[in-house]
Amino acid sequence: MNDKPNPNLEHQLSELLVDGEMESRNEKEEGRRLIPPKYEIRIQTTQDPIVEETRKYRSMAKELDDRYDKYMKRAGEDGTAGSGDSNS
Repeated sequence: MNDKPNPNLEHQLSELLVDGEMESRNEKEEGRRLIPPKYEIRIQTTQDPIVEETRKYRSMAKELDDRYDKYMKRAGEDGTAGSGDSNS
């Protein structure tokens, strides 16, 4: 077998996936569904889930590196969202 990828074959597959016929009979509804939403919903939490998860992992095992220390300091000791240093 040929181990090198065939760019022409990849291009044809890409075209079929993007420009292929829509199987649905209601093309207007499918077209409307493909449009990305105008608004994004965000939920504000009182506690940071990353801080909570990091605390759980630290209670179970010792970390090999300090990759989350900077984030934990920025989030604050109490772990509440938005309690970090916002003056930077």
